[in-house]
Amino acid sequence: MNTSARASIFTPVLVAGCAIIVISFAVRASFGVFQIPIAEEFGWLRSEFSLAIAIQNLAWGIGQPLFGAFAEKLGDRMAIFLGALIYAAGLVLSSFAVTPEAHQMLEILVGFGVAGTGFGVILAVVGRASSDENRSMSLAIATAAGSAGQVFGAPLAEWLLGIVSWQTVFLIFAAAILASLSFLPLMKSPPASKAQLEESMGTILRRAFRDPSYTLIFLGFFSCGYQLAFLTAHFPAFVTEMCGPIVPGGMLDSLGISTTSALGAVAISLIGVANIAGTLTAGWLGKRYSKKYLLAGIYTARTIVAAAFILFPITPATVLIFSVTMGALWLATVPLTSGLIAHIYGLRYMGTLYGIVFLSHQMGSFLGVWLGGRMYDTYGDYTFVWWVGVGVGAFSALVHLPVRERQIMAPA
Repeated sequence: MNTSARASIFTPVLVAGCAIIVISFAVRASFGVFQIPIAEEFGWLRSEFSLAIAIQNLAWGIGQPLFGAFAEKLGDRMAIFLGALIYAAGLVLSSFAVTPEAHQMLEILVGFGVAGTGFGVILAVVGRASSDENRSMSLAIATAAGSAGQVFGAPLAEWLLGIVSWQTVFLIFAAAILASLSFLPLMKSPPASKAQLEESMGTILRRAFRDPSYTLIFLGFFSCGYQLAFLTAHFPAFVTEMCGPIVPGGMLDSLGISTTSALGAVAISLIGVANIAGTLTAGWLGKRYSKKYLLAGIYTARTIVAAAFILFPITPATVLIFSVTMGALWLATVPLTSGLIAHIYGLRYMGTLYGIVFLSHQMGSFLGVWLGGRMYDTYGDYTFVWWVGVGVGAFSALVHLPVRERQIMAPA
């Protein structure tokens, strides 16, 4: 790729990457909407479908470094193509599943599919295709695309469920994932530099694993996954069952939001809207200020917002306020974390290095989703799981402070 192309923020790679992420994350963000319909149809416990979503998140985490390494060895486009096929297959097969065990096993395919079409592979391609000056903002734009998918994914699923069965919705989403492959020809990485080619993946991985900062980044990303996955999977149900009633004839009712179920879906969408602004702001700030201190600040703010929400009565107004404030912090960690890894360890194996860190994120996701369902079945509410999220958020704020934010790899 020539210098002038790299100097522009909106490269074909960024545009295509955003399109693929939008579709991938619209589907992924909708799974919480299926929580109640599927459980009620088969008479399952809440924890059974929660475990399926938890397994999906864990498979996503395990698949992320694998797809990152696959992309760096055999090509980014091949990795994305394979990820989309696996994603669509998982959705199609899940539409025929009638037991909790079948859903849980098939969500492994969906999780691996998200890994191949999500942040790990695409952010690495976008990062390599961006200039040093534009990289932080380019990563933020690609991350914000995930929120754009979230904006319409959950409401679209809710709307479709009012027309067709959840099985048909899964098939529609599988077709959308396959349609995203039309953007694949634009996903071209620039060639690696001579210095990058001289260092093997094993050498760079060993160097990163010996660096305490890499371990701290790994540990810090855990709470991000816990909080985001718990909210994505359980917040629609949480709002449906625990929020105060919507006033007939009030503002929300006049907008067509007449039930707490609809409010739950809209809350996920509103989080996505707010996160677009929050993520772009994080990318802009990441170019100008220390990424580790920005990350510590974001996790501190999340801790305060989550604690305040659960301490006050849960009403439609507090749900909307929480959705906007948490949304502004939602994926703001992703461009900063991926940018921090690129800055310290270089771009050549960014996909693999970020993928390994992302495994910690998805371990947190697994715990947040599974524990949410398990504690709900045991105690009938989500309070305990919510406070665990507050605690791990405070932990992440602290562990980023000792990170040494300096290059240890040759720049691109």
